[in-house]
Amino acid sequence: MANSATTKNRILMIGLHPTTVDYSRFPGLDEATFTQRIEAGNRAIDEAGFDAVSCLIGTSPDEAESTIRGQLAADSFALAMVGAGIRTLPEYTLLFERIINVLGAAAPGIQLCFNTSPETTIDALRRWVRPLGDTPQR
Repeated sequence: MANSATTKNRILMIGLHPTTVDYSRFPGLDEATFTQRIEAGNRAIDEAGFDAVSCLIGTSPDEAESTIRGQLAADSFALAMVGAGIRTLPEYTLLFERIINVLGAAAPGIQLCFNTSPETTIDALRRWVRPLGDTPQR
């Protein structure tokens, strides 16, 4: 379990695993490119000094809930970032609802933030937490 200094800024980053995306809906995007974008975003987050844990999920609400509950049982988080792919595609509405509900039930008081792409994750995080204990913007 993280100590309180770490926990106050620890972030759970929830997004779709690249193997679960239907790329036919996204011209010019494929699994390799999406994976590279996620990895580049994660590197940037680490380099910026954020204490973030990646939680890539599939599209099954039951499996996603189980994965997220496992992460929440293993550690404490101040903030959860839910990726745009989960929130913006109508076929994932139930998945999104389940994620929000499990976060509320298993981690009362957790703050939420949302990105629009892997490249905007740092901006979303900075709205709520800062690396090195800086004061969040609200």
